[in-house]
Amino acid sequence: MKAMVLRAPRAPLGEVDLPVPEPGAGQVLIEVGACGVCRTDLHVVDGDLTEAKLPIVPGHEIVGRIAALGAGVTRFRPGQRVGVPWLGHTCGVCRYCRAGRENLCDEPGFTGYTIDGGYAEYAVADADFCFPIQGDYSDAEAAPLLCAGLIGHRSLAMAGEGEVLGIYGFGAAAHIVAQVALHQGRTVLAFTRAGDEAAQAFARSLGCAWAGASEAAPPAPLDSAIVFAPVGALVPLALRAVRKGGTVVLGGIHMSEIPAMPYEILWGERVVRSVANLTRQDGEAFLALAPRIPVRTHTTTLPLARANEALAKLRAGEVSGALVLVP
Repeated sequence: MKAMVLRAPRAPLGEVDLPVPEPGAGQVLIEVGACGVCRTDLHVVDGDLTEAKLPIVPGHEIVGRIAALGAGVTRFRPGQRVGVPWLGHTCGVCRYCRAGRENLCDEPGFTGYTIDGGYAEYAVADADFCFPIQGDYSDAEAAPLLCAGLIGHRSLAMAGEGEVLGIYGFGAAAHIVAQVALHQGRTVLAFTRAGDEAAQAFARSLGCAWAGASEAAPPAPLDSAIVFAPVGALVPLALRAVRKGGTVVLGGIHMSEIPAMPYEILWGERVVRSVANLTRQDGEAFLALAPRIPVRTHTTTLPLARANEALAKLRAGEVSGALVLVP
């Protein structure tokens, strides 16, 4: 099979021929139909996340069809369409797994980071961490739901039930979360890089009531905010925009340092919290909800061999919606 492989941090991915992997007990072999390009992939490739298994096949927004079943797998059948998320394995025995908080597992496995992922024609995954894909989505349309959608939906839940929601960084996750929040009856305000008129127009086209620069004061105080951009300087900006008792959720896995800030913008029982990974319950709930809304993903597809180009576009902020690689 063809695969794009990372051999060292900050090195270009190399296109290589690898044997098609065989599924072990409890695993499935998936013929990849599409794999989303997520900012977390960029953090893996750029070395921001430092514990990658190298060499590694990146990619954790996988959609495809089951080509073979490993021993003991009964919940899927050959030919069934499934999705594979970031959380690829948990230990099942640590205090967090036993408490229903498997997203905080002490010995997790992560697709495209410690487990070979979907920048390839085939991928092996733990059957217990795969999800059936519902709705009329194409493979490319469904791929961003597996991380941008799942982590975004968990971030939205962590933000609470406030009416006015601010979203900082209007990329793949934001364009999905905005649709869910609007479906819930919330008012959504979008914050982008200064001068990024294309992103602001995109946000307004989805129904956001306002879109402007991250440094701008919103037209109304926010009840809560989600920061998707990996920029620590956005945290004090979001805190200034959030009313007393509000919550600022950090929806990314990596962020630059948060600058010193006055206590007065945190005072008033404002909350800052991160979101870590996902649980399988998150996946089941969101993937059932998305086609009912329905969430529509805005995607640009590229051939698998152009994975480096896709990552460069994401790094440069040239993506509207989500990028997806198609073998």
